[in-house]
Amino acid sequence: MTKIYGIRSCDTCRKALAWLASHHIKYEFIDLRADGIDEGLVRRWQKVAGWETLLNKRSITWRKIPPFDREDLNADKACELILSFPTVMKRPVLDNGKQVILGFNGLSYDKLQLK
Repeated sequence: MTKIYGIRSCDTCRKALAWLASHHIKYEFIDLRADGIDEGLVRRWQKVAGWETLLNKRSITWRKIPPFDREDLNADKACELILSFPTVMKRPVLDNGKQVILGFNGLSYDKLQLK
């Protein structure tokens, strides 16, 4: 089943959910704030998309993280940050078990085999 990870208050997440609903695609929504995330998923997404892409340095959460914690980043440190501050991750993350898409773009979603 297609899973989408995000937060309900995120406009981009709402656009992705609306796109899925309008295309009659069943999905499970996982709220990063309420449900959290596990290390295995973060590591998998890092392999697929790269830790640099998964970490959203333009987010409000990123700006709130102390500068010391943002220095000397690597995959392990990025994973720790995401586990501690899940909203620092680029979202939504759409994961259908075969493919992972970060963010929302209707054209990218069109190319997936989601049904």
